[in-house]
Amino acid sequence: MQPIDTLIHAGWIIPVEPDNVIYEHHAVAIQDGNILAILSSEEANRQFTSGDTHYLPNHLLIPGLINAHTHAAMNLLRGLADDMPLQEWLMQHIWPAEQACVSPEFVSDGTQLAMAEMLRGGVTCFSDMYFFPDVECEVISKVGMRAMVGLILIDFPTSWGNDAEDYLRKARDVYDHYRGHPLVRTAIAPHAPYTVSDTSLTAAKTLAEKLDVPIHIHVHETALEIRESLEKYGERPLERLQRLKLLSSSLIAIHTTQLTEAEIQLLANTEVNVVHCPESNLKLASGFCPVHQLLKAGVNVALGTDGAASNDDLDMLGEMHTAALLAKGLNQDARCLPAAQALRMATLNGAKALGISHLTGSLVPGKAADITAIDLYDIDTQPLYNPLSTLVYAVGREKVTDVWVAGKQLLKTRRLTTLDIPELLTRTQRWREKIMENEKWRNKTSKVD
Repeated sequence: MQPIDTLIHAGWIIPVEPDNVIYEHHAVAIQDGNILAILSSEEANRQFTSGDTHYLPNHLLIPGLINAHTHAAMNLLRGLADDMPLQEWLMQHIWPAEQACVSPEFVSDGTQLAMAEMLRGGVTCFSDMYFFPDVECEVISKVGMRAMVGLILIDFPTSWGNDAEDYLRKARDVYDHYRGHPLVRTAIAPHAPYTVSDTSLTAAKTLAEKLDVPIHIHVHETALEIRESLEKYGERPLERLQRLKLLSSSLIAIHTTQLTEAEIQLLANTEVNVVHCPESNLKLASGFCPVHQLLKAGVNVALGTDGAASNDDLDMLGEMHTAALLAKGLNQDARCLPAAQALRMATLNGAKALGISHLTGSLVPGKAADITAIDLYDIDTQPLYNPLSTLVYAVGREKVTDVWVAGKQLLKTRRLTTLDIPELLTRTQRWREKIMENEKWRNKTSKVD
């Protein structure tokens, strides 16, 4: 028998590749952080031996979920401002709070809070956009998650940078420091067309091409964004990005709730990746991403939660559920976005958007052992007829029990192994007090004004 690092036996395995396949009573063999084999439990016991063997007969194994768009540190702003449109929410509440509080310590604590939530919900990889990406990279590396960290670019000064030149210089420094890291990758992240000039977008494109990294940008998020772009530039944001030659397979377009048929075809022709954030868009009443039409056109569509300040959670299982139901309702077709497609959007499509589908996104020999285990033996998931259908339409994130990233177990029987929850909660309460004091002062000042 061959000794290996880890052997996980499960009642069911959904590998995502190939499509619509469910293995019953199978096992995943792991060696050196990668999947060595997926085979029947009976055959696995004949071939392999391991001191780290897990028997999960009531569990489903899936590829670790990929949250393709977050603002992780904004977990510290969860619930700060609710029930208002995007521009009011952003400019009157979120940006002032960030101006008062964002610092390396804020980003460190907020990112750890987000990672704890995501890991407990089965997420093994996330793509982020926020300030102090150097701090993000450091804490992500320590915790052991997989991530793509956006190197933010915006045309006004913040606590992280003074101007476009400063942001891009710092972006290059972070890229250089983490180049070749086994878990942490970077992307150039212009915030949005309405906050980044043509000159800055062109500079971002030049740097991204030089470093061979993706570009991660909010685009066509609201109808107001479209109107203001037409007034200022005489063209819609996607037209502008096309003119600047940013549309390509290296572009990750977030939200895209305002698309014409011609723009859908443009995204398909240029192989742009789209990230659908249904719950954030619903809460902010931003609009609806035409997921069904994008998929029909051949666009790669992934799923993201957006930040907890606008969602208000980082629950990718919930996001799958919402995405599937929303597509059916909008198109008045129960066949739209079936369960297998929803899972693919939350796993392999996310990996493809981030340019890491050769590493993760499906349970295939040779890929990293990024695995989520979900307990299906409970009142609200029984009787069980189809594990895939149950996963998308009935499972909550509390059913996630175990998570592995590159073969390392980061969640073990619902307990995090690399994050200290009591200490993290203590720091979170300190931030709440500071942010609330700032909100009280700001509200008092605005009333006087």
